[in-house]
Amino acid sequence: MKEYEVYSSMRVPKNSKIIIRLDGRAFHKLASDLNLVKPYDENFYKIISKVCLDLFKEFSPLFVYTFSDEISLLLDNVPFDGRIEKIDSVIASFTAGSFVIHYGAEFKKPPAFDSRIIPISDGDILRYFRWRQDESWRNCVNSHGIYYLKNSYPDNEANDKIKGMKLNEIHEFLFQNGINLNDVETYKKRGIAVYRKYNKVEGFNKKENKNQTSYRSYVYTDWELPIFSEDFFKSIGVIE
Repeated sequence: MKEYEVYSSMRVPKNSKIIIRLDGRAFHKLASDLNLVKPYDENFYKIISKVCLDLFKEFSPLFVYTFSDEISLLLDNVPFDGRIEKIDSVIASFTAGSFVIHYGAEFKKPPAFDSRIIPISDGDILRYFRWRQDESWRNCVNSHGIYYLKNSYPDNEANDKIKGMKLNEIHEFLFQNGINLNDVETYKKRGIAVYRKYNKVEGFNKKENKNQTSYRSYVYTDWELPIFSEDFFKSIGVIE
């Protein structure tokens, strides 16, 4: 029956870079079931950041980026011999399992994530993460806009109003009503990332009888991301 496994032989090149993007399935309903605080639930983001840390420790990506219920992993060491169905299924199920463990709540329905693979060249890494960070900002503006409107109008009317507004119009509308999104916490605007940082360690090499500088890496969760730039990704060793 092995021949019936029609997709099991599909692979990505083992020496390539890929992005795995995960999205929560029907998390709008999950948010309602869990009574998440709107427009942003701080505990939810703490949980998602722990999930990202688990993914980093398990699969050794170069960079993990998250906002809302979306997570992107940049890998230069492709697992499972590049088998697409294995990568997608294992990483999605691992993410859902990690989320359940860290949340520690009773769910009405098991949470799930979908997973997709995006082959990426070095030249497109910055472009990809800028695109997702732009979406994080869009999500921030829309979330605050709809939250404010639903406090003033019925849900259907609030939804209709925000659909007809451009991003800059929502931003200005909120500002005119006393909400300055520039004052919102950075992670709500730009997302959260997990990556390696390095500590400089000064020591003495007894063998060579001289002072010696070395660097020790550690995993860092960044809640204060800058707007993504080439300099940022170079500084953390993601691009050369």
